Amino acid sequence: MKAVRFHEFGGPEVLRYEDVEQPTPGAGQVRVRVAGTSFNGVDGNIRAGFMQGPIPVELPHTPGIDVAGTVDALGDGVRDFAVGDEVIGFLPMAGTGAAAEYVIAPAEILTGAPKGIPLADAAALPLVGLTAWQALFDHGKLTAGQRVLVNGAGGAVGGYTVQLAKEAGAHVIGVAGPHGAERVKGADEVWDNTAAVTEPVDLVLNLAPVAPEQLASLLTLIRDGGALVNTTVWMPAPSDELRGVRGIDLFVRSDADQLADLAARVSTGELRVEVGQRVPLAELTTVHAQAAAGELPGKTVLTVEEPQR
Repeated sequence: MKAVRFHEFGGPEVLRYEDVEQPTPGAGQVRVRVAGTSFNGVDGNIRAGFMQGPIPVELPHTPGIDVAGTVDALGDGVRDFAVGDEVIGFLPMAGTGAAAEYVIAPAEILTGAPKGIPLADAAALPLVGLTAWQALFDHGKLTAGQRVLVNGAGGAVGGYTVQLAKEAGAHVIGVAGPHGAERVKGADEVWDNTAAVTEPVDLVLNLAPVAPEQLASLLTLIRDGGALVNTTVWMPAPSDELRGVRGIDLFVRSDADQLADLAARVSTGELRVEVGQRVPLAELTTVHAQAAAGELPGKTVLTVEEPQR
């Protein structure tokens, strides 16, 4: 089968589209015929070797944390899926990824793919959708009527965050640049910088790569007892213990139940999956180069043609 791998850490040029042996599922595993995977910012950091501490991958490594595809084979003990089922999942970050014609996934991380959208497009949902959900509800404890500020609302995670927070009955303030304006649609307030926000909020989600002093300044916008959830894990979230403001660093985790909830919302039209571009898997090097240059036109899905056996 075909896969994209890198045999050494480095720039986008280390990625190779090459022939590899088709994997066989073990006990509790599923082989998925990949329809699509997606590019996430962490993929570039893993490829460059910057994440060997928290995400120690073995070389050669196949990237691609998100997967959407069709169940192709079952390992022993798998009862919840059948060959032919359309599924999505957030794969183990340090394991072999989905930038390939086939991938092995633990059965417990998969859930049914959403209806009403192309199967490959569903690969745009898992990591960013789970990040938004866990930031808002697992860590931020958001409830109806609260005010939430989303800094970096114009990115892929931000788009889901705005949608989910509004659906939960929150007052949503989105901070985004002009390129992300489309994803902030639906927010109650939209600003181009946090300095424009003058009323206190219950929760701040920082999804943007800001300087430490900018991150600290977000605390001043939060009511006593509120929270700051930060997704830039290389820079710890500050707290204000005197006012009971919690600083929380989010490292997203795979959760099939949460992903099933998100997929159901997509199927009913409550949640939109936005795809900026679709690119053949063989051109993944170009996507990594676009990302490094800051030129990605939104969430990118890598599409996989009918696999070679």
